[in-house]
Amino acid sequence: MKKKINLLIGFSALVLLLLCAIQVYLVKTAYDYKVEQFHTEVKEKIGNITNNYTELDSSVFLKKDALYKSLLEKIIHNKSYRYNVKSDLLANEYRDILTLRLREKLNKEFPESEINFAVVVNKFIVFNNTTETDTIFSEKPLIGNSIYGDLASLDNAFLVRNYVGTTSAIQNGNYKLLTEDSLYVSVHNAEQIILGRMTSILILAIFSMVVLITLFVITIKSLIKQKKVSDVKTDFINNITHELKTPLSTLSVSTKMLSRPEIKENEAIFNTIIDTVERQNNRLQNIIDQVMSNSLGFEEIELQKEKIKINSLLKTIIADFNLAFPNINIHTHFDQNETSLTLDKFHLTTAVTNVLENAVKYGCQNITISTQNENGYFQLRLQDDGIGISKAKQHLLFEKFYRVEQGNLHNTKGLGLGLYYVDQIVKAHKGSVNVMSELGKGASFTISLPTF
Repeated sequence: MKKKINLLIGFSALVLLLLCAIQVYLVKTAYDYKVEQFHTEVKEKIGNITNNYTELDSSVFLKKDALYKSLLEKIIHNKSYRYNVKSDLLANEYRDILTLRLREKLNKEFPESEINFAVVVNKFIVFNNTTETDTIFSEKPLIGNSIYGDLASLDNAFLVRNYVGTTSAIQNGNYKLLTEDSLYVSVHNAEQIILGRMTSILILAIFSMVVLITLFVITIKSLIKQKKVSDVKTDFINNITHELKTPLSTLSVSTKMLSRPEIKENEAIFNTIIDTVERQNNRLQNIIDQVMSNSLGFEEIELQKEKIKINSLLKTIIADFNLAFPNINIHTHFDQNETSLTLDKFHLTTAVTNVLENAVKYGCQNITISTQNENGYFQLRLQDDGIGISKAKQHLLFEKFYRVEQGNLHNTKGLGLGLYYVDQIVKAHKGSVNVMSELGKGASFTISLPTF
């Protein structure tokens, strides 16, 4: 069953991750579409502004065209000049004024956005009608080849358009110059604009993912809770006989002893056994009531307190316990001074018996019970030589339904209510219970009860 639950949880988690991945993919696809849509809008607007530069100051571009013609003439007359073309081109005198003109147009068209741009030269090729093409330079777009603009890097910029133009030499019409310029633009608040357009999509996506994850968590918690409830119910049905085993075993032994002739003839022993039967019968009924009301916390437990001589009570508990577990050796070290405490006799008897039975359950053969008075508290210590409890699990011992898993080291089953009940009863008496143990070295439970 546990394996099936784990497989179901794993499969559900896988499906949830798949759905989240699909959701992320859809959002990413929508984002990419919005980015492309935004770039298209920017390209159209800038295309209308530049329109191959004709809407800007024509005299500026006439001078730019004159620069290209001048560079071409120098190349024709001096073949070695080709190595100086690039530096002269990038240092042109029209750089600042072209940048200013285009900046004014962009600010007018995009008043709410900060746009940086750069026009970079990619190709500078000379050709004529009689010889092969002479490529002065042909490079991928680089910010270092910017002839004007204020863009510092092409990393976050996108291409708006390419400009290809030809220029004829003045003195020799057979020579022509082919140039290719690229306009790159970067919009600083592009991310904000795109995400703003995706607000509804993002809200819907986040809401869907939150709902999916919430439903998954609720479902898994509910599944685990139902499994735990089912396990508890199954354990209760299968193991209720264990909870009643001690009084039933004592009653069984007592009734067999009563049938023996020598017991019938000894009135003192006969009456002692009758008293034991009566005590265990009452305890049996009270245990059933306690199991049915095990959900009560210590604040809700109603104690029927009376003045009790604690050493005498412990001796009675040990006598009854020895009848049920004759193979367990009980060693006692009681305080010589008899202590009287005001407590609930039944509840405390059951609590001490639960600790003793728990020791037997986890493999002990010897139990030492000692008492002492210290600082206004009566301390009852029950030490066994069982398998012990690891320190990592000790803080769970007094939780409801918790059972230490140590493999198949004992045949006695339980509901995990015994030590929880002990803790609640001791707290109801304004006392405390703690455990000291090491794995493989037994355990020592100390119950402290106020004497005042």
